[in-house]
This record gives sequence, C-alpha cells and structure tokens, in this order.
Amino acid sequence: MGAQLRVYKRRIRSVTATKKITKAMEMIAASRIVKAQRQVAASTPYATELTRAVTAVATGSTTKHPLTTEVEAPVRAAVLLITSDRGLAGGYSSNAIKAADRLTERLRGEGKEVDSYIVGRKGVAYYTFRERKIADSWSGFTDNPTYADAKRIAAPLIEAVQQETAEGGVDELHIVFTEFISMLTQTPVEHRLLPLSLEGAAEEAGTKGEILPLYDFEPSAEDVLDALLPRYVESRIYNALLQAAASKHAATRRAMKSATDNAGELIKSLSRLANAARQAEITQEISEIVGGASALSDATAGSDR
Repeated sequence: MGAQLRVYKRRIRSVTATKKITKAMEMIAASRIVKAQRQVAASTPYATELTRAVTAVATGSTTKHPLTTEVEAPVRAAVLLITSDRGLAGGYSSNAIKAADRLTERLRGEGKEVDSYIVGRKGVAYYTFRERKIADSWSGFTDNPTYADAKRIAAPLIEAVQQETAEGGVDELHIVFTEFISMLTQTPVEHRLLPLSLEGAAEEAGTKGEILPLYDFEPSAEDVLDALLPRYVESRIYNALLQAAASKHAATRRAMKSATDNAGELIKSLSRLANAARQAEITQEISEIVGGASALSDATAGSDR
C-alpha cells in the first residue's frame, strides 16, 4: 500500500510541474496576441489602400497585365500555404493544411497543375512525410514575421507569375492562411491574389459601387502596374503572415489553457486516490496494531493460567 501511495505522489508532482509549464506558455501566448493584433491593425490599412490603388489603375486603363488580366485557359496555379513552425497550438496548422488540400483538389479538378509553396515547419514536415513536391519553403519566423520575410516569400512567386507557363511560370496565385477574427475564433481562408479580381478587390477596398476618379498614368499604366505588382503581393502576404501569427498565438493560448485545466482536474483526481490509499494504509496499520494487541493479550492470559 505504501508503494501505491508513493506512485500517486510522484504522479502528482509530475503533473504539477507540467501544469506550471502550460500555465506559463498560456500567459506568454496571451501577451504575444496583443502585439500581433496591433501589427495586424497597422498593416491592414496599407494593404487596403494599395488594393484600392491597383483597382483604380486597372479600371482606368485597358492595359493587359499579369496583375489584373485573366488567362483564358489557365493551366498552372501556385498555392502559398502558411502554417506554424511549432506545435502546441491545437488544430491550427492541420486546419490550414486541410484548407490547402481542398483548394488543391479543386484546382486540379479544373485541370490545373499546382505548385505548392509552404511557410512553416509544420507544413513542410507534412508535405515531406507524404512525399509531396514543394516548389519552395520558408521557416523560422512564423511567430513574429517581418516585412522583409514577406518580401523574401513574394520574390519567387512574382517571378513565377511573370514567367510563361512553358518556362515554369504560373497563371494564378492563391494563398491559404488562418484569419484572426477574435480571441476565440480563427478561420482558415483562401484568397486568389493574382490575377486580381476587380469586383472582389473593389469590395475589399470599399469602392464597390463607387465611381472612381479618372487618372492619367505616367509614364504608362503598364509601368504603374509593374511598380505596384510587387508591393501588392508583398503587402497581402505580410498581412496574411500577421493574421496567421495572431491566430497561432490565440490557438496556443486556448490549447495551453485547456491543458492547464486538465492538469488541475488530474491533480484533484490523483489527490483523491492518494488520500484513499493513505486512509487505507492507516486503517490497515490500525488493524494490525489492534490484532497484535489482541494476540498479545490472549497470549498473556494463557500464561497466567
């Protein structure tokens, strides 16, 4: 019985230590969410206004450009998937991967080849384990992305969009990430970045149904679109990285809170079992003492006769 009590006490100490770790991780994630939310709020207006500018240029000119021109028969698409570098975030990465898989299946159903670009070690590990081809990947910054990271990701994607499909280029560029809606809600979403849907862009920029002013483009509308193309892609990827980072921290906080609560319940359960084992041990010791005293009394009474 004493050995069983020691086992319970050892498990209680182990679970208590785990609870302290998960509580600390919950508090760290909660503190990071605030910073991530501020970064999302700061980057969104720039991305929105840039989309507004691109929409104005596209609607005010007849120039055919990869940024705004639909390909008649697209044959290849690029999908950028944003996951996390680390786990302990519930189903955060797996939900984004599932959304990317659904998008990939839909694009292939439309007869398009798909090139996969992955951000985050979780996504890379998933694709590598299943021996899926990865066109390019990046990792090591998903918890705190910078604009430089977005530029590094955007460079090969822009190059692929500007190339002919026969030379390895793509006709469409899609992005899959987890949108931060609130502390309790984060939803995997997919957007087509290129070619830019003018109706969708106008709705996003708040100009749907609005009469845009007429512009003169210097030196030309094509040159203006060439200048806006990298900035548009970079800004959208940067905003997606920030949204994903905030979502990841929120998912980590929720997962760690659940783990902390479960550890507390397990400690209570183990404490009850330990108390029951200790009570049984005390009862057994008392029974042994009473039995020994009774036996001694009987032996003494027999010697007196």
